[in-house]
Amino acid sequence: MTPDYDDLGRRIAALCHGETDAVALMATVVCEIHHGHPMSDWTGFYRVTGPEMLKIGPYQGGHGCLVIPFSRGVCGAAARTGAVQLVPDVDAFPDHIACSSTTRSELVLPVWNGAGKLLGVLDLDSNTEAAFSETDVEALQAILADVFRDAT
Repeated sequence: MTPDYDDLGRRIAALCHGETDAVALMATVVCEIHHGHPMSDWTGFYRVTGPEMLKIGPYQGGHGCLVIPFSRGVCGAAARTGAVQLVPDVDAFPDHIACSSTTRSELVLPVWNGAGKLLGVLDLDSNTEAAFSETDVEALQAILADVFRDAT
């Protein structure tokens, strides 16, 4: 089940138009993605708050981990490598951090501003195995690049 990314992208662009505050943008984006993606049971941002450190940002769903070092888990891997992490089975991912025992698959995308600064990562968790696809990756990367281009 893939969302209508054309519609989702248009809604997010309209809601975020002219905003540059990264946290305000994250709050709006996460709300729209969480309610727009039928397979995402937890949707949230982890913000870069210090050297090699992520802290929870705006999210939708149950509680998430508060702090994730770049050296641990799927979110840490995305931040450390700067590469998307598409994980169809979290049990097969070395050093997966189980913030929720029900999570079966995960998609984590690095979030960069237009100056090339890593602002954080967007994390989508699903209670269904293999819930996310390359279509999700491509569409979400485009949305994130557009929304966070001028973010501070």
